[in-house]
Amino acid sequence: MLGFSRLSAEGKVGVATAVVFFSMLISRTLISDLVGVETRARLFRVQFLLFINSLLLLGSLYIWKCLVRRLCGSRAAVQNRSRSRTWPERFWSAVVLLFLVLAHCSYLSMFWLVDTEPHWLSLLSFSCLGVYVLLLFFLMVFSCAGRIRRLCSPSPAGPDGSSRQTVLALLVTAVLAVYGLLNAAQPPQVVEVKVPVEKLPPSLDRLRLVLLSDIHLGPTLGRSKLLQFVTMVNQLEPDVVVIVGDLTDSQVSRLRGAAEPLGLIQARLGSYFATGNHDYYTADVENWFEFLRLKGIEPLHNSFTRISRPDQNRDWICLAGIDDLEASLLRYPGHGMDVEKALIGCGKDVPIVLLAHQPHAAKQALQQRPDISLVLSGHTHAGQLFPLTLLAFLVNPYFCGLYRISAHSSVYVTPGTGYYGIPMRIGSRAEITLITLTHA
Repeated sequence: MLGFSRLSAEGKVGVATAVVFFSMLISRTLISDLVGVETRARLFRVQFLLFINSLLLLGSLYIWKCLVRRLCGSRAAVQNRSRSRTWPERFWSAVVLLFLVLAHCSYLSMFWLVDTEPHWLSLLSFSCLGVYVLLLFFLMVFSCAGRIRRLCSPSPAGPDGSSRQTVLALLVTAVLAVYGLLNAAQPPQVVEVKVPVEKLPPSLDRLRLVLLSDIHLGPTLGRSKLLQFVTMVNQLEPDVVVIVGDLTDSQVSRLRGAAEPLGLIQARLGSYFATGNHDYYTADVENWFEFLRLKGIEPLHNSFTRISRPDQNRDWICLAGIDDLEASLLRYPGHGMDVEKALIGCGKDVPIVLLAHQPHAAKQALQQRPDISLVLSGHTHAGQLFPLTLLAFLVNPYFCGLYRISAHSSVYVTPGTGYYGIPMRIGSRAEITLITLTHA
């Protein structure tokens, strides 16, 4: 304890973050089987909020140092003239503090401010979180650039160099934040993709399949936005509509009104759903399955269905869906990715289209069944928000778009139809994908 008390504020927060992280690991491995799903979900939410806010606090300390101490003078200078601080300095400090508090409150709104339409405080707090991510990134980048420049420069930099870097970071952040908000507010773009499929029956040639993913009904996306998506889907006159995971970020009881437009989807040969990791975070998957069935959308829970024209029942393709990878990690009862079970009735002489939320799941599925014709995935959001784009690109085997894996197998990864939490998109655009299957 004596050593802990000697740590800096950043060091103490870092230790606290590590403790919360390890408690999450223990909960997932040792405790998860001893409690029910609802208890496990509550525990996960508490730990998640503590972990996220611990990480945010580390960044907040740095942002405060840059925006307040750096711009309003050094700590010593502030202490010497604390009684005579000007009102603009006090006002600026209050604005920065309010901004940081709102950013920290963002994930609290995910659990307590979810309704049919987004609450204004949810939109404001998650917008602040987006600004927070951008600002922290550019403050660190410009600070590192300044240090490198000083190291390489024969003469020392002027005393105001760090202040100029901070102002520049603020300006760049402001411009990108406005762009990101406007970009995310636009309707999704409709992207048309033709995918050649071997063994495709002639009667199913030019089958129109509309792909949705990562809608994330929740604190910042509600009924109005979903109704817009559904209207756009129906205008495409699809044969089949598939939703490849992350439909929701909360329970059916909270989002029933927001999800009602799903019942308006019109697809000639049916609408289908496969789970994503966020669907399991709600701890309400079975109730969502029941709700979706009532709306005419069939969940594919490690299962498949035959897609055929009404008058051509002998010609069909296998449309299968697997549970998300994290179902097993979360030890969700009765759920877990099982490719063999999902495709047990799909022979190698039939074209197979598989719904697998995460690109890693798509890769594993193709390793188990190389005869899969097409895997449809989401999850990456194409990064959604720069600089997170770089991380999403590095950790996923397939990032965004169409990938030709072999002569007879392809993977398509959509950037998502909505957005997660932060109502911004920088370096990506929301998408509704119209996939036309053609005979190879």
